[in-house]
Amino acid sequence: MQFTISRTPYSSPVARALCDEVQAEYVKRYGAGDMTELADADFEPPNGDFLVVYDESGGAVGCGGWRSHGEDAEMKRVFVRESARRQGLAKRIVAAVEASAAAAGRKRVILETGPLQPEAVAMYGLLGYTAVEPFGYYGAEEGSIHLGKELGSESTVIH
Repeated sequence: MQFTISRTPYSSPVARALCDEVQAEYVKRYGAGDMTELADADFEPPNGDFLVVYDESGGAVGCGGWRSHGEDAEMKRVFVRESARRQGLAKRIVAAVEASAAAAGRKRVILETGPLQPEAVAMYGLLGYTAVEPFGYYGAEEGSIHLGKELGSESTVIH
């Protein structure tokens, strides 16, 4: 199956629907959604970007984005619908987010995730993400995992 990754406004109905699914996944795993405050403008270039993966029929199957966090790009809402998982789409989304952030002049991508997302933690490790100083809404939260990766020419490589 062919997939296309396209810039899509965070405020769009398709992005909202995917983000609602992300939040539902967090509720299922953690008992609550991500409480980090996000605004539509956070994901507007050149200070952010939001990307949606579409399948060959035009259906949205995944998403991810970044927003400015000081000099860094903070990755948010990386998600693939269950029906499209196990095809490497999450890695492609991360690579696209990294490429977008690098094109905007960011030197590092940071993110926060949690222990009840072991597949995400493993993927980020395989992609070269390592522990960074805790930050953001969950910076003091016990068990919160904070990762980062310096961006370079290898950032756009899909493994």
